[in-house]
Amino acid sequence: MEQATSHKKVDYLIIGQGLVGTWLSYYALQAGKTCMVVNDSHTPSASQVASGVINPVTGRRIVQTWMIDTFLPFALKAYSDLGTQLNAPIVKEAPVVLIHPSLQMQESFEYRYEHENVYLQKNNASDFEAFMHAPFGTGQINQTVWIDLNLMIAGWRQQLINNAQYKDTKFDLADLQITNEGVTWNGIQAKRIVFCDGLGSMQNPYFKMLPFAPNKGEALIVEIKDLPNQAIYKNNITIVPWKDQLFWVGSNYEWDFKDTSPSEDFRKKMEDALTQLLKIPFTVVDHIAGIRPANQERRPFVGLHPSYPAIGICNGMGTKGCSLAPYFAHQFIEHCEQGLPIHPEAGLERFEEILNK
Repeated sequence: MEQATSHKKVDYLIIGQGLVGTWLSYYALQAGKTCMVVNDSHTPSASQVASGVINPVTGRRIVQTWMIDTFLPFALKAYSDLGTQLNAPIVKEAPVVLIHPSLQMQESFEYRYEHENVYLQKNNASDFEAFMHAPFGTGQINQTVWIDLNLMIAGWRQQLINNAQYKDTKFDLADLQITNEGVTWNGIQAKRIVFCDGLGSMQNPYFKMLPFAPNKGEALIVEIKDLPNQAIYKNNITIVPWKDQLFWVGSNYEWDFKDTSPSEDFRKKMEDALTQLLKIPFTVVDHIAGIRPANQERRPFVGLHPSYPAIGICNGMGTKGCSLAPYFAHQFIEHCEQGLPIHPEAGLERFEEILNK
């Protein structure tokens, strides 16, 4: 019979290595703790198809996003530090050029510019007339950045592999055992297990009662040879520099979806929108889709289970994952190691009653 002493012992067993799992393992190691990340690289991740944009302003009313004055500086430093560690250029400053799609949107921009302006700037529509149709003028959002998520996640994964901190396998909850010291799973003994596995948590008996509301997102990867790639362009669609002369074009938020595959309807809508917006040719080279682990409250799920303190979750970041993930992964580790509180709008205390059922 295998003895407990033969188990590999770690402080954190982290399930999933998308955006959140990357940051959680990063901050665990920064705190001097040990971890093992379990990730099935064959399972599609929302991070693989995300645009990577951190935009401080959102919506048709052009309002600041939730707590952006806190999240933005934290995220910028976090991504910059990780990029330095990986020796990889994962952060690119890129203003959002707004191509107003209607008179109403033009008026909304003008109002916010005059009354509640922090991030907005006026620009010259003539600077873009060679590339785009802009009958209602243009504007600009500053302090926006683009994160190369694929480069970041792959680079961090390689570091984990090099340090024997990564297992590429499907996690089976049936193999998990709760012990007096924490948990054990397939020869790994951990003080805590944390689920950062996106949609996987919806089937997890410890967390399936949380109000998940997943939505499907799609994007096209498009070659636009003559479009300058120093900015993000936003109309009814968003065009994000990807690499070389390739751009990420999307995205939709489909709440009632039948499958996870790219749809012909989406591709046609994007191609039609690009044709109406652009004056220059483009070529679609790929079509990608993924499911975001969003939720009904549009606030993350972060913390330890009220009845099983060795089991935690850091999930539900939704469409703002790039700005939220570093901050709340850091809060999770600080909560576990120092007893510091998690922001009440993200903490699991608000679901204590349903989680204890």
